[in-house]
Amino acid sequence: MDTLPRMAPTFPIVTERLELRPLTLSDMPALLSYRGRADVCRYLPFEPMTEDVLRARLTSDLGRTAIDAEGQGLTLGVRLQATGVLIGDVVLFLRSVTHRTGELGYVFAPAAAGQGYATEASRAMLALAFEQFGLHRVIARLDARNASSARLAARLGLRLEAHFVADEWFKGEWSDTLVYAMLATEWAPDLT
Repeated sequence: MDTLPRMAPTFPIVTERLELRPLTLSDMPALLSYRGRADVCRYLPFEPMTEDVLRARLTSDLGRTAIDAEGQGLTLGVRLQATGVLIGDVVLFLRSVTHRTGELGYVFAPAAAGQGYATEASRAMLALAFEQFGLHRVIARLDARNASSARLAARLGLRLEAHFVADEWFKGEWSDTLVYAMLATEWAPDLT
């Protein structure tokens, strides 16, 4: 598989309690409320975002509605169906066309923690990856100190495949990286 079919889902993607859709400039206040926080970004590969940074990103990568090339990601806002409130976002990157691999990422407002929203939204992204986009393998890479992210990856059914010790200079210090993964043959939407 060396050619890439355009990866363009139909929006919104609806789950039991959530609605996933592309982010827009109208999402700026909600995005700033969590992506602008140092505690939320502590273990993420970006610094707290300002309004200017978010505006620029929303008109480029964060506002994308499809994946057209290797290396791109599709970031979807996660809204509560009951209220329409944006509580976080999830992303699926296409890492390799040849190997049909992707990478899952997620960031949520602290107020949304502990209610299963990140699990529900991430399951929807895994379904997109395996069932619609035909990916063979999806990974989640995370800072080993991010225990809540590791628990989420395990809850999703991803297995811990690697623990790289002091492999990255990250925000002023050496950090360990954990890599979790799932193959398409292991994807069981009813069991995750």
